[in-house]
Amino acid sequence: MTKTVIELRQVSLTLGHGASRVHVLKGIDLDISAGEATGIVGPSGSGKSTLLMVIAGLESVDAGTVRIAGEALNGRSEDDIAAFRGRNIGIVFQSFHLIPNMTALENVAVPLELAGHADPFGVAAAELAAVGLKDRVTHYPGELSGGEQQRVAIARALAPEPKILIADEPTGNLDQATGRQIADLLFAKAQERAMTLLLVTHDPALAGRCARQVAMRSGRIEPAPAAQAVSA
Repeated sequence: MTKTVIELRQVSLTLGHGASRVHVLKGIDLDISAGEATGIVGPSGSGKSTLLMVIAGLESVDAGTVRIAGEALNGRSEDDIAAFRGRNIGIVFQSFHLIPNMTALENVAVPLELAGHADPFGVAAAELAAVGLKDRVTHYPGELSGGEQQRVAIARALAPEPKILIADEPTGNLDQATGRQIADLLFAKAQERAMTLLLVTHDPALAGRCARQVAMRSGRIEPAPAAQAVSA
């Protein structure tokens, strides 16, 4: 039987205060199996990125339960959740989120150093080589193309060997050809390392590469057939 690695039950989240208060997630139930590639799709403002942030432990829910890799995130301290995320979840953002005054090597080594890894720079160098950047380790983000920056971000997400890889519009800031290369890299690494891949995208072609699509609208997951599995 396939193990469930992401489990959400009746998750609700409201953001903002007063007149700007918005009910972003409304009674979300979601199960994602280990090793599954899942695309989260839906119009802007439907709650897709917020759902990813909840799964990553970057947003606390108002109600419901969030269980990731067999552990409940509810009620835990920020430091505890950060440590859990460092061990279990890699995150790739649309805008790369690299530290501008650090080299590619230093950027990838950061999460390893924070985790007290014995050889952070050795692992970082190996991860950069694995994403095709062996010759760019000493370059700063400003010296890299958008595609190269996203490769650094992927290497950084992969370095701690997470169980789950989360990607929020990973090709959104890239041209079509570069975006396809980045998508190829994400799916290849997820399959190679038997990771669960969860990505938000507006790109139907990218979503269609996932084994399953989950459609969101107005803070809710739409019922079948919109969320039925599709061919990889």
